[in-house]
Amino acid sequence: MTRALARTIVPLVFMGSISLPAAVGQRAAPAPAVIALELEGRHVIVQATVNKSRPLSFVLDTGADRAIIRTDVAKELGLKLEGQINGRGAGPGVQSGSFVRNATWSLVGLTGFSQPMTLALPLPAISAAMGRSIDGIVGGEFIKQFVVELDYQAKLMRLHTPATFTYSGAGETVPIDFIEATHPTIAAKVTPVGGRPIEGRFMFDIGSGLALALHSPFVRTQKLLDGGLPTIRAIGSAGAGGKVAGRVGRVESLQIGSFTLSQPFTMFAQDDAGAFANAALAGNIGAQIAMRFHIFLDYSRRRMILEPTPGVRAPFDRAFAGFALRASGSNFRTLRITEILEKSPASDAGLEVGDELTAIDGVSVEQLSLSAVNEMFEKPVRYTLTIRRGDRTQDVVLTPARLI
Repeated sequence: MTRALARTIVPLVFMGSISLPAAVGQRAAPAPAVIALELEGRHVIVQATVNKSRPLSFVLDTGADRAIIRTDVAKELGLKLEGQINGRGAGPGVQSGSFVRNATWSLVGLTGFSQPMTLALPLPAISAAMGRSIDGIVGGEFIKQFVVELDYQAKLMRLHTPATFTYSGAGETVPIDFIEATHPTIAAKVTPVGGRPIEGRFMFDIGSGLALALHSPFVRTQKLLDGGLPTIRAIGSAGAGGKVAGRVGRVESLQIGSFTLSQPFTMFAQDDAGAFANAALAGNIGAQIAMRFHIFLDYSRRRMILEPTPGVRAPFDRAFAGFALRASGSNFRTLRITEILEKSPASDAGLEVGDELTAIDGVSVEQLSLSAVNEMFEKPVRYTLTIRRGDRTQDVVLTPARLI
């Protein structure tokens, strides 16, 4: 479960649940429930209620198991908290939380559905990193109840009944194995720059905003950072266990089934603990790759079906500003620099940790979300930033660059 990085919106020909006349003696499959999604920083957000509460925002995360609510939100709603649990994720640290008793959560737009809300964790960094209030996480216990169809381009999720679901499209089936009950893993091949393909098992982790993260034992065993590979220090990456250590570069390719993705951005993890130090897996495949497909998660049949979108083979191309931003304030519009990358456009421009970004090209950040700001800085365009440093305000010129 990890957190962190323009997309072409294209219409898709939906081939997953074509309505056909029922055969004699058979019932037609029920129509899927259609749920509107939000995408924030490449994370899938759904609306939910807990014990008939106000609508809450939850991240849908294949790297999570049971439903988790933020501890402060649980207390606000008056939920019963008992005992102590320790939660881990990407990063070396541990979060201490509680069990939730006598609470259920329901998905807005799905009549008659509820599941236990079982865990409360502080999740201190998730809202600041995403620039909006995130109240919790739902994952595998929810996904396995359905065939979950994710249409990133249309921002829709369709929930099919597993017993009656029949796939009739042209997508490719990828077998799934599970670890920790509901975490989906798939076989894939990664080809290092100048190397040969290496087959391994990877978690398919839509809760990660990265494209590909290679775990530190795999990086060390394969000596992937020993040959002078061009990389930059990873900044702004954090998970449930806190800050993630690593280098960001590229591999030559990642192959999933018959699909080959060329030169994806890759996190070469250097953590000694946490999810990215898991020696049982080669790595995690994240949202920047997942979003290139129309996806069916069919846990009951231990498979995933991938339909490529027109952008599946588009180059992984982005610039880097060289700083990490976090959001705070009641509306998450106070944007402050928390890290600076050495030898980057940000360091060259004289930006410092603690600087508050107040405007971009004269437009107040009050009018922009954090994810929109981050996407702007992925383009190699000259910007004039208005920065507040202490009691002074100044303008700084910055042009993000393709550092990798």
